[in-house]
Formats: sequence, C-alpha cells, structure tokens
Amino acid sequence: MKQATLHQLKVFEAAARHGSFTRAAEELFLTQPTVSMQVKQLTKIVGLPLFEQVGKRLFLTNAGEELFATCRDIFERLSQLEMTLSDLKGLKQGQLRLTVITTAKYFVPRLLGPFCQRYPGIEVFLQVTNHEGLVERLNHNTDDLYILSQVPTHIDLCHHRFLENPLVVLANRSHPLVNESNIPVQRLSGEPFIMRELGSGTRESIENFFKQHEIKVQVRLELGSNEAIKQAVVGGLGISILSLHTLALEGTNNKLAILDVQGFPIERYWYVVYPNGKQVSVVAQTFLEYLLNEGKQVAEETAVLKLNEAASNLSRSTSKL
Repeated sequence: MKQATLHQLKVFEAAARHGSFTRAAEELFLTQPTVSMQVKQLTKIVGLPLFEQVGKRLFLTNAGEELFATCRDIFERLSQLEMTLSDLKGLKQGQLRLTVITTAKYFVPRLLGPFCQRYPGIEVFLQVTNHEGLVERLNHNTDDLYILSQVPTHIDLCHHRFLENPLVVLANRSHPLVNESNIPVQRLSGEPFIMRELGSGTRESIENFFKQHEIKVQVRLELGSNEAIKQAVVGGLGISILSLHTLALEGTNNKLAILDVQGFPIERYWYVVYPNGKQVSVVAQTFLEYLLNEGKQVAEETAVLKLNEAASNLSRSTSKL
C-alpha cells in the first residue's frame, strides 16, 4: 500500500461513495477512462478486487469496503490537519458538512449567512433530508453536525438545544373552526388530516400527542413536503400540524390560519447533534459555538421575529372573517 498515491485513493473514494465511475469522474473533473485506470492500478497494488459489477451497478467487495473506510479516515485526518494548521495561523478555513431535516431549511440558511460572511474561507455543504435520512447519515458518520427536532434515543449522541420549534394546527381560512377559540382537542378527531410521511420527526411527534390524548384522526393524505402540505390545506383538502417555522416565508395575503386548539402549540426544540466520541473539527466547533451563542441570537432576530409577524398577520386575517 506504500506504492498507492493520494490521488488514486481520492479517485477510489469518490467511485466507492457514488457507486459509479462516471459520477466520480464528474465530481473530480476527470474522464471516465482516467478513473478506471486509477482504480485498476490501485487494485493491482492491493492484490484483491475492489469492485464487483452486477448488471450496471458497482458494489464494493470486502477488500473494497475495508479500503473505503481507510480512505475516509485518511482524508478526514488530513482535513482535520488542514483546519488545525489554519487555526494556528489565525485563520478559519476548511469544510463544514451539515445535514438538517426538511423543516430546518426555513431558518438554517439565515444562520449560515452571517457565519459565512465572517469566515469566508469556510466551504459549507448543506444536505436537507427527512428524519429517517438524517439518522442514516448519522449512523454512517457522514457529516460534521446534524440539526433536527427529535434526538434519536438509540444512538449515543452529544446534543445541544438552541431554538424553540412549536407545532401548530393549520387550516384554510374558510374552515369553520377558524373563528373559534380554545377548541377542545377532541374536535380534531373528525377532521381529515394531511400528514408528513412515515419516518418524519413531525409525524412521530403528532402521533405521540394523539396517542396520549386517545384521539384517532382520519389521515386523508400523506405528503413528503411541507410546502405540498400547505398547498393541500389551502386547497381545502384538510387540516395539518406543522412547525411554526414553515410559515416563515408566508406573506400577508396567505390563505392559512392557525387554529386555537387546546394543548397547542406542541412544545418542541431544535437540536444540533453529533456522535458521542466524534473528534469535532475546528470548523465544526467554530460553527457549534456560533450556533449556541451568536447564531441563536441571529435566529431569534430573523426567523423567530419573522414567524411572530406571520402569526400576527394570520390572526388579523382570520379576525376579518
């Protein structure tokens, strides 16, 4: 393995991660024959096949799996070294890999803006997925930090709470319950509901709430997008329960109303997490400190105030009905 070059390992790591020589070539700005040649040379050095092809798909062999894990460790250590050296020079440079659940996309970019302006040498890779997808990436230690609203209990994690994330009941402004106050939660049992897909943290919180109150609801639609759910509510297909953060981009002419239901809003919070024992990079630690201190203030001054404004506009709109 001493004969292997970093370039060969980099090419192999990209091919293994994508499961495709073509996509690896696109990422590294190389030709596919060049990628194939580098992998072939590395295979000779290892002395065992690294890939096996089944149909048109590439799969790692046992030797390939071992080498892939080693490559990721090598590149992570090199990246850590680069960040540490930059930090010793008084610079903040390197990469930040951040994965957030879908609803967090409504405020995380507002947090990243000032952070990236302060540290222009930091390159941010933001991945948005649902709760199930985030947990999968967390299990594989794919990223530096993760932002979600429900901390998994089956994984040993370090977690920090940094922002409120209340869940509210949304309805079309023409819904009969809009003008009512202090609505008993049992009234929701006869309403058609539009829910997030199974595996969503929001869906799990809602189901736990209904189970505690012994309420059965009629699920009319399951949708994997908060925006699609809001449009379905506007279309009169039913009511839904979403994070108040999903209203951050709503204007004053929106057609949604927040119902005044007993037990709501459901109190939830946003957490930033990472595996316990993980060596947090200098860049990730810098963002974590920003998030828990200045970043929290930024969120309150932008996202939260925007949400309060949106909620106020919704209330004024419904009072006119």
